[in-house]
Formats: sequence, structure tokens, C-alpha cells
Amino acid sequence: MWTLRTIGLSVAGIAIVGGLVATAFRTDPVPVDLAVLARGALSVTVDADGKTRIKEVYAVAAPIAGTVLRSPVAVGDMVARGVTVVAEVQPAAPTLLDARSRAQAVAALHEAEANVKFAEAEVVRTEAQAAYAKSQYERAKALADRGTTSLTALETASQQLSLAEADRQSAEARLAMSRAALDSAAAVLVDPVAEAAEADSCCLTIRAPADGVVLSIEGKSARPVQAGAPLLTIGDPAELEIVADLLSSEATRLSIGAPATVERWGGAGVLEAELSLIEPAARTVVSALGIEEQRVDAVLDFTSPPEARAGLGQGFAVFVRIEEWRTPDALLVPLAAVFRREGRWFCYRYDDGQAREVELSIGRRDGRHAEVLAGLSAGDRVILHPPDTIGEGVAVTERAFR
Repeated sequence: MWTLRTIGLSVAGIAIVGGLVATAFRTDPVPVDLAVLARGALSVTVDADGKTRIKEVYAVAAPIAGTVLRSPVAVGDMVARGVTVVAEVQPAAPTLLDARSRAQAVAALHEAEANVKFAEAEVVRTEAQAAYAKSQYERAKALADRGTTSLTALETASQQLSLAEADRQSAEARLAMSRAALDSAAAVLVDPVAEAAEADSCCLTIRAPADGVVLSIEGKSARPVQAGAPLLTIGDPAELEIVADLLSSEATRLSIGAPATVERWGGAGVLEAELSLIEPAARTVVSALGIEEQRVDAVLDFTSPPEARAGLGQGFAVFVRIEEWRTPDALLVPLAAVFRREGRWFCYRYDDGQAREVELSIGRRDGRHAEVLAGLSAGDRVILHPPDTIGEGVAVTERAFR
């Protein structure tokens, strides 16, 4: 039979067991990192690797075939337009003649000498004829003045004089041609080795086409070159620009004049630039994953002064962030706090020691924050990197840092 003492002891036992069970199944609050939502500026950028290049690079080439002498300049040397000698080219020497070719050249030389002698004799003959015709004309003119001869005889003498003068001039021209042919035939037999040993005024001097520095030299030592062979390049490092390789889908979202920042260029701080050109033609590139991509080059001009980017030169690697969109006032939530489920965005808001799942609408995003359009307010605290152990109503506490 139950007595009051028995009932009291039973109730006390049940209470103790219930307390022990509650204690055993009670979970401690989950420690989490929190972030407070605030309003601020948000900028969306297109990020890409790029490299610098000098805007105007002048390539110096050999104007003639020959031997370019050892370079008088070195890479990095300053040059002045029209003043600094950057290369010297010695014209190619004529080829040596074999026995047959030399015999033919000697015969041609003898023929040219004979032609000169013949032409000289012709000049002497025509000069004599011209002198005789002139004397006959003067005699006929004197007789015509006294009326002792007819005008027909005077006209005939005048015509003979004109013909004789024309023959003389023709003979002199043939003599000049024969002498030129003789010089040409003699030039074939000139010894190229002996000619090369003469005065060193034989070389063609090339001067710098622009102010700047020597960027590259094809070869420092003397060597034979063909006409048009590249010798060196010259440019001004102060006139730098950036070329960035973009996906064509990214390039269409950018506007000319968009501001950009230049990072990882090797110096301290961040440089400023602006987009000046998106090339009109894209190209197909196969990525490392074997996927064909359409890529296009974007050109940016530095807006930072040259002294801020000292040390940058041709072909240096940089990383650029080109601004696509910007707002000065947006409610920002860290991307580390949001997650996606069934096509919708959610986060956990810290609400008096408990996690509350909140659906939110977000707009533009950069690499760290997203624009909150609805669902949260400034001052709300959200959980960063929520673990799987967190759900609606789970007790949480802010992580303590030691």
C-alpha cells in the first residue's frame, strides 16, 4: 500500500532521473563567427592576367645585304633619334670569278676597249667633216652676200653643216657609251679582297629612328645578313600600356574608359589604369581543359605617373581588375555567409543566441560581398561559414578568440 513517504520518494526519484536525462541530451551552443551587415560601396570587376608592352616599338632592319658589324650599342642603352649610331652594315662583296667567267670578262674588257678606240676615231672623223662643212658654209655665205652665188647653194651648204654637226654629236655620245661599257667591263675584274682592304668608308651607317632605349638586339657579333633582316628594336619605357587576355563574353560587358587597378606587378601598392581599347577581332584558344574559348585582347593605359611604376618594362606580368559596375551605397553581406538551395539564396541570422534561417535576394557580387536587395537589414548579424550542425533554432554563440 502506497504511503505518503513512498509517494514522496517516488516523485523525487522521477525528478532526479528526468534531470539526468535532460542533462545527458542537452547540447552546448555551437561556436560561430559573426559579421555585421553595413552599407558601403560595391564594385564588380573583370579580373585577368596581363602583360605590359611599349606602345611604339621601332624595329631596325638591314637595308641591304651584307655584313652587319659588331653592335655599337647594348640592350638598355639610351639612344637619340637621328644621332645615335645603332648599326653598321658593310655591303656584300662580289663573288669571285672562276676561270671561265674570268676569261669571258677579259674578252668583254678587250671588246669594250676596241669600241672606245673606234668611237674616238669616229669623233675625229666627224669633227673634221663638221669643220669642212662650216668652212664651205662660210664661203657660200660670203659669195651670196656679194651676189656671185645663188641662195640655193647657200641653203645646201647650211644643210651640210647641220648634218655634219649632228654626226659629230652622235659620235661623241657613242664615245661616252663606249667608255661607260669599258668601266663596267673593268669592274667585273675588280678583286673584292683588295677592295675590302681599302678605306673603311664603305659601310652604311644606321642611326636611331626614335628616342628611347634599346630593347633587344638580334646578335651582338658581326654576321652576314640579308636585306630586311631584323637587327634590333627600340622603344620608350615611359610609354607603357597593358594587354589583358579576356573572354569575349567578359569583354562585351566593359566600356571604354572604365577604371582599372593593377596588382601583383612587383612593386609596392596598386597602380591605376583605364580601358582604352577592346580589339575588334577575337581568336579561338583551347584551354588547359581542352575547351575552345573565344578570347580577345583588351588594352589599358596607365593613369598612375611613370615614377609610381618605376621598374616596369616591356613584357612584364601584371594582374588587372577592370571595373564593370559600381555603386557607392549598397547593403553588403559577406559571400561567406550565404548559401544556395534549390535556386534560392539563404543565410543564418544570429537572433538572441539562436540561428534563424533567412531567405534573401541578392544582386551584384564581387569576390567578397554581395548586394542585399531583400531579406536583411543594416545591423543584422549573420553567421559566417555555417557548418552542417547549424539549422533553424540551433543555439549558437559567438566564437571567442584567444
